[in-house]
This record gives sequence, structure tokens and C-alpha cells, in this order.
Amino acid sequence: GDMPWLSYHTTPEEAVQNAGRLVQEGGAESVKIEGGIKRLEVIQAILDAEIPVMGHLGLTPQSVNQMGGYRVQGRNVAPAYEMISEAKAIAEAGVFSMVLEGIPAALAEIITKEVAVPTIGIGAGNVTDGQVLVFHDLLGLHNGHLPKFVRQYAKLADDAVAAMESFFADVQSGAFPGPDETYTMDEESAELLREMTEGGGYSGLEADDLMADEAMER
Repeated sequence: GDMPWLSYHTTPEEAVQNAGRLVQEGGAESVKIEGGIKRLEVIQAILDAEIPVMGHLGLTPQSVNQMGGYRVQGRNVAPAYEMISEAKAIAEAGVFSMVLEGIPAALAEIITKEVAVPTIGIGAGNVTDGQVLVFHDLLGLHNGHLPKFVRQYAKLADDAVAAMESFFADVQSGAFPGPDETYTMDEESAELLREMTEGGGYSGLEADDLMADEAMER
């Protein structure tokens, strides 16, 4: 489970409680925490509670305001070298894997070689151990801005709009529902029902006879 913003930023104790809730109430089998060396105490506390932790370095979405927006991280030598150190630190702390997001492929390749845990890339080139994309982006479930690193494999938002427009048109024209989507009753019963409605109903004896006939048919 992806630890929400501010669920692990205050104290290690609160972070452990929130991680526990994700496991107990949310059914998570592990948690993901964004950040490097400054999160070591939190990572260690959650690991001590026997909850597996995944790390997340590079472009960390929960910190985009501090970063000045969604920008590629680690393009210059100093911050790139610092990220390598942070990757080593959280790997040594015990994370079982780490996400590398929005960083140059050369940096992702070095980190992948330097740490003993799997790296999962998202906008980090094809040199990581695995790849991930936000499925809303991959499937085209929205028509908003897409990061450079996204490849869309479908445009389901367009398909959904087209489907709703077709449904509206079919309802307007009377084409939906058609015979395939309609329940029926035998015509004799339907005619009798119409006659009863127009004639003000039927007597108790007629009702008994009708119910007996229907019971026999079942």
C-alpha cells in the first residue's frame, strides 16, 4: 500500500500505526514510503513492526510542491550522487525494493547496479529491474496531461465517451432496449391482463382459477 501524504511525516510511532492500518484494514502486504535518508528512522520503525517496506526515490509525487513541480530529478552530478547514497542507505536499512521515478537512465543504471534489491522504474529508462506505469495513464482513462515517460496502450476514456453517446442515441431512437434485452410473458396472459385492467379487475373466483392455472404451468 502507498502510504498517503502526512501519514509517515510526523513521528515514527504514528507511521507504524498508519502502516499497521493499511495492513489490517486495507489488506496490504507491504507499504511504500517516499524519500531517502530522512526517512530512515521511519523505515526502520515500520520494519521493526514486521511490515515490509518499499522505497521510492527521484521524483516523489508527494513532494512535488517542494521540488517546484513534476520535474526530472538527478540530472546534475551533485544531486545524482546524493541519490545514489540515499538508494544505498534505504537498501541497507532493509527495503525489499525501490521505485526510481523521473530520473535519467544513466543514474537509474548505476543505482540498479549498486543496490542489492530490485529497482522498479517509472520514467527511469529500460535499465531497471522492473517497470511500472500508472494504469490510468497506460489505459487512457483520462484525457489530461501525460508525462513524457508514459506510453498509452489504449484510450479507454474516448471509448467510454463513445459508448455513452451510443447508448444515449439508442434510447432516443427507441433502439434500446430491444428484444434481446427485454423480458416477455406469453401473449394470452398479457391480453388477459389488459382486459382485466380495462374491465376493473376480476372476481375472487376468477383469481383462484387463474392462480391454479399458473401453478399447473410451473
